[in-house]
Amino acid sequence: MSIPRLTDRAPVVGADELVAAMTPPPRFGAVRFDTYLPNPDEPSQAAALAACRGFAEGVAAGPPRRSWLRSLFGGTDPAPAQPGLYLDGGFGVGKTHLLASLWHAVPGPKSYGTFVELTHLVGALGFAEAVHRLSTHRLLAIDEFELDDPGDTMLVTRLLSELTGAGVFVAATSNTLPDKLGEGRFAADDFLREIHAMSSRFGVVRVDGPDYRHRGLPDAPEPVSDDELTRRAAGIGGATLDDFDDLCAHLGRLHPSRYGRLVQGVTAVHLRGVHAAPDQDVALRLVVLADRLYDAAIPVAVSGASLSALFTEEMLRGGYRKKYLRAVSRLVALSRDAVRA
Repeated sequence: MSIPRLTDRAPVVGADELVAAMTPPPRFGAVRFDTYLPNPDEPSQAAALAACRGFAEGVAAGPPRRSWLRSLFGGTDPAPAQPGLYLDGGFGVGKTHLLASLWHAVPGPKSYGTFVELTHLVGALGFAEAVHRLSTHRLLAIDEFELDDPGDTMLVTRLLSELTGAGVFVAATSNTLPDKLGEGRFAADDFLREIHAMSSRFGVVRVDGPDYRHRGLPDAPEPVSDDELTRRAAGIGGATLDDFDDLCAHLGRLHPSRYGRLVQGVTAVHLRGVHAAPDQDVALRLVVLADRLYDAAIPVAVSGASLSALFTEEMLRGGYRKKYLRAVSRLVALSRDAVRA
């Protein structure tokens, strides 16, 4: 029996579809503020939940801006109205859950996407057209705001300036590196510095805690043999089986904005002969693919090397360290899902 392959797919996504697809991924399609359970040992999580609820109320009310910061930080004088909210914290503390809940809580029109998806949207539409389409929205939610590419950061900062000037509210999340969690607002300081022209428009809320994806859980499952991988793929309807090198080459022929469509409808992904990414370009494509697989909650099983070894030590010491750590965290979670399945 022939097993479907991702490399046989060549999806095409139109501009209208790109804008319409700016919604929370299936994994976060049903989350709400009421389903967020703050860790009782981390009071910042309950405070962040309250801040997001308040911000959502301000977005729903629309202009004039509601002073949600006053209730959060205290004081009798009205705080300056700010159209931006930034959730600062480490991996797996529920920031995406809160951001998606905020998006669900406000009326449209509204958009939701990762930082990378937003840059891909601008690349596909052009800057002026992206501003034209998004400036009519009430809210733009940006997950995983990234600061490691100056060009992309400047592009998105300029976009946000145009949108907030048009009355659009913006909520964003980012990550503090695991080894920087004890250094206060490391990520927040970077964020505000990089968007210096916009910093006064953002209120910063810290979300602390351990990565829930790894609480009491084992390391990445061991890879299986090629024969076992093929047997598993053949036994799951809608699953795919690809040689890792072939898939990496195929990703290079597709615009990253198509990766979501590439895995649409797939029930499980099986990769044969996994090894460390050979270079930075391949590694960054794998990061985007990992995000789309995680968004769609698609289990991943492999032969060859473990998914935790997908990026070399040199890569993990470089400027894209945060991207790679996030990808590993998500792929390990998906590989555990494959074991349970």
